[in-house]
Amino acid sequence: MMLQSLTSLSDDEIESVTYSVREGCRLRHCEIDNLEGGRALTASIDLVQSKHNAECLAAKISHRLDSSPDTHAG
Repeated sequence: MMLQSLTSLSDDEIESVTYSVREGCRLRHCEIDNLEGGRALTASIDLVQSKHNAECLAAKISHRLDSSPDTHAG
C-alpha cells in the first residue's frame, strides 16, 4: 500500500521522503528496514502528502514516532 502512495508523489516529493526517512532513522538510531523504519516511511509519506515543509520532515517524523505508544528504540 505504501508504494501506491509513492506513485502519486512528484520526484521532488519522493526525494524528500527518502531523505527524511534516512535522516529520521539516523537521528533515532534505527534501521530503515525494521518496524520503526516502516513507521518513519509511513509518517513521511503522510507529511509530504499533507504538504509539510521538507526541511522539517525528519524532526516531525521523530516527533510522531516518539508519540506512538508502541515505539521501541532499535
